[in-house]
Amino acid sequence: MLLLAFAGWSDAGASATTAVRYLADQLLAKKFASIDPEEFYDFYTQRPVVRLNESKIREIHWPSYDFYVGSGMGVERDFILGIGAEPHLRWRTFTETLLRFTRECQVEMIVTLGAYLDEVLYTRPVPLTGFSTDPKLVEQLDLVPSRYQGPTGIVGVLADACRVANVSHLSLWASLPHYLSVSPNPRGTLALLLRLNQWIGLRVDTSPLEKAAADFQAKINDAVNADPKLSAFVRELKKREFEQ
Repeated sequence: MLLLAFAGWSDAGASATTAVRYLADQLLAKKFASIDPEEFYDFYTQRPVVRLNESKIREIHWPSYDFYVGSGMGVERDFILGIGAEPHLRWRTFTETLLRFTRECQVEMIVTLGAYLDEVLYTRPVPLTGFSTDPKLVEQLDLVPSRYQGPTGIVGVLADACRVANVSHLSLWASLPHYLSVSPNPRGTLALLLRLNQWIGLRVDTSPLEKAAADFQAKINDAVNADPKLSAFVRELKKREFEQ
C-alpha cells in the first residue's frame, strides 16, 4: 500500500501530512526514494532553506517529495509512505512519475489523505468523507461519499489518473471548522489515523495523539467562550444543524 499526503491546498490544519509523519515514526519507516524537485517546484514560491549541520556547515534543503518504507504492526504487509509539498508545476508529469513508481514498487493500492475547511461544528466528531475507484470501499469504511465539484489539487488529478490507469485508489478526507483555521489540528489527524487503523488493522499507538487532540479541544473551547461573536456563530450553527 502506498499512503500519500501533500502539504498545501489539500491539507487543512496540516492534518494529512501530520498523519503520515506520525505513521512513519510509529512504523520506524526509513527514507528510500525522492522525486527530484527541479521539474515540479517553483523555488521562488517555495524557497529552499539553509540549515547548519552538526559540523556547523551551511547546507541547502530543497523542497522535495520523499518516500519512506516500513512494516505494518499487526498486518502482513509493508507500507510506503509519501510526504511533501503539493507540486507547483507539471502535474501530469508528476502524476505519471508517481504511477510509474507505483508499478516499480508493485503497489496494490494508493491511498491519499486530505483535509479541508467546512461549516462543521468543532464540538462534534470530525466528519470523514471520501471517494474511491471502488465505491464499495467507501461504503465499507462508512464514509460520506464526496460530492465536491470545483477547483481541485494534485490529489484530484492523481485520482483521475488512477481511474484511467485502472489503479486502485482511495482518498480519505477530514472536514474541519472553517471558522477555526488553526494549524496543526490534531483532531483531524487523529480522525484520519483511527479510521485507517480500523480499516487496515494496524496496531499503532495513538495515545499521544489522543492527548494532543484533547488538549487542543480544551484550548478551542476556551477561545470560543472568550469570543462573543464566535460563540454566537457556533450557537447559530448548532441551531441550523438541529433544524436540518
